[in-house]
Amino acid sequence: MIDLRSVKLKIFGEAEGAYPDECCGALFGRITGEVKIISEIFPLANAREPDARGRRFAIEADEVMKAERAAAKKGLAVLGFYHSHPDHPAQPSDYDREHALPVWSYPIVSVVSGRATEMTSWLLSDDRENFREEVIA
Repeated sequence: MIDLRSVKLKIFGEAEGAYPDECCGALFGRITGEVKIISEIFPLANAREPDARGRRFAIEADEVMKAERAAAKKGLAVLGFYHSHPDHPAQPSDYDREHALPVWSYPIVSVVSGRATEMTSWLLSDDRENFREEVIA
């Protein structure tokens, strides 16, 4: 389970602000038992070419390292990465699966005509074959 209550509106704002492009960013927080408690988001630049940002996102390795350092400074951990799907459902694509790692959570926000409508979160299986949906509290 992932607890996103306190940051859901911030993620929605990032997604709506980036529309019609995909937004992306890191999730900072702690793990308590089996619950990932997200306390902050860390927006990251979508490194895809400008004409591809409406369908894909990419995060450069140095940006991931920057997020990890920023989380550590606050005594937090990077627990996952969010992104938006402009005018598409909040379901992971094959591209998302191919670029994900099993250790992180992957919230996806559907943005329809500029308005964030739904958020789901996903965990990649250890064999990297499929995602399973996480409960968002």
